[in-house]
Amino acid sequence: MAKIPVGILGATGMVGQQYIALLANHPWFEVKYTAASPRSAGKKYKDAVAGRWNASGGDYQKEVGELIVGDANDLSQAAAASKAGDCAFVFSALEMGKDETRALEEAYAAAGIPVISNASAHRWTADVPVLIAEVNPDHADIIPAQRKKRGWDRGFIAVKPNCSIQSYMTPVYALVKAGYPVERLIVTTLQAVSGAGYPGVPSLDMIDNIVPYIGGEEEKSEQEPLKILGSICDGAFENAALPKISAHCNRVPVTDGHTACVSLEFGSKKPSIDEIKKIWASFKSLPQELDLPMAPKQPIIIREENDRPQPRKDRDADKAMAVVVGRIRPCNVFDIRFTALSHNTVRGAAGGGILNAELLKHKGYI
Repeated sequence: MAKIPVGILGATGMVGQQYIALLANHPWFEVKYTAASPRSAGKKYKDAVAGRWNASGGDYQKEVGELIVGDANDLSQAAAASKAGDCAFVFSALEMGKDETRALEEAYAAAGIPVISNASAHRWTADVPVLIAEVNPDHADIIPAQRKKRGWDRGFIAVKPNCSIQSYMTPVYALVKAGYPVERLIVTTLQAVSGAGYPGVPSLDMIDNIVPYIGGEEEKSEQEPLKILGSICDGAFENAALPKISAHCNRVPVTDGHTACVSLEFGSKKPSIDEIKKIWASFKSLPQELDLPMAPKQPIIIREENDRPQPRKDRDADKAMAVVVGRIRPCNVFDIRFTALSHNTVRGAAGGGILNAELLKHKGYI
């Protein structure tokens, strides 16, 4: 099967680099077009990232290094690449203001270039799906309504959620799907410095320190899960009413891996600890049924040790795409509590975007 040519917007940034590293040997997709800011445009990719390649997923292919970086703001360049058969769709890892990102992603989609985005600009757009492939793959089916409403033919926009919520959304969803609705959730996240991009948080702020504030993060953590757990109604998303979420988000001196300490309260129907472990250990969803290339074989991995999960030991589990949970125990205030971990730049960023693209290909949208 001939590989599908893809483009990366924001290709020289941390998430863009991770996309390129993870796509190096992908069986379906190959990077044929890169675009970034005007200061990188016109350079070979290898020169644009010289001295600042930071992807944890590996290195870039020689062929990618020779690509001339386009200007992400110049849609005509991507359109030309698309016409030449070098850009069937783009992964958006843009690092711009929300209004600029929103407008630019819409311009790409209007030009017939599908956009699979890591940016937050469209997460609250009423007809744009926020996808975690194991949780709400059916939300992709709003795309025909999105296209019809906007007069788009081939283009569309689909996004992935905030990286930190992916460490606990799949375990929560697995319980809801098993018939145990969660009514209230309190979460404290311990988020890696790579989540701030590159160069990120100054070292003097992080060494021997924890920063108990990440701009906009608590709001995203409290609101995005409700869209993900919601439903499609008349061509727009209707948010779920529950769970009520209270989030505390902290930046910690860890390179990669977002950890979440979670307490859950159920309704009248409450699972036992053994039942919860059974649900999590057996949970699989559409990406596993389809054996999508980027999908983890086991989406939720349980560690029984008292001191796991740990970022350094567990973030790379199952291609760095699994959620690792541990410390599953009763809660003195709510019903249960647990600790969860996911790799923020793989599962929470580029890897999650690639898995979404695989899902969308299977559904026939790309």
